[in-house]
Amino acid sequence: MTAKWRLLNPVVAAALAAVLAWPGSAQHAEREAELLAQLADPDLPRWQRVERELLGEWSKSGSASMDLLLQRGRDALQAGDTEAAIEHLTALIDHAPAFAEGYNARATAYYQAGHFGPSMEDIARVLSLNPNHFAALSGLGLILEETGFHDRALEAFRAAHAIHPHQPGIRTSLERLERKVAGLEI
Repeated sequence: MTAKWRLLNPVVAAALAAVLAWPGSAQHAEREAELLAQLADPDLPRWQRVERELLGEWSKSGSASMDLLLQRGRDALQAGDTEAAIEHLTALIDHAPAFAEGYNARATAYYQAGHFGPSMEDIARVLSLNPNHFAALSGLGLILEETGFHDRALEAFRAAHAIHPHQPGIRTSLERLERKVAGLEI
């Protein structure tokens, strides 16, 4: 039994080191909270920089190989190859199931492929892992609007706007849906 414990000690130490290095660490959480607070400031002059930094933080998986899968998925998506994007991002999720950005990227790929159900499932997973993910909330709003659930879409965009009041796409969608729900738009 003692030999087993000696073998497990390096495994436990390696696991502990991985957890401490993971972007979910206290330092990562502090930086994310700082960026979210800055982004919520309605008088923020250079919000695009803060948005880029926050999206950059969210894109750090803590693993070079997982980051590569995320990049390959995003590259395939940008090239219009949603099937390849879904494959890369599914591999990423299989290996890093606690990495919200993997689900967010795959939700986008599913959305672009016209698979709203799987996209919404991935968005739900993103929001369970990162409730401040304004892009996922916006994606949810788009799907809900496209499927005729305007009241719920408005709620999603309001939640996204509360986190990121500067993003013009969120503001435009919010204003459009407010008119639609109020009956001002046919």
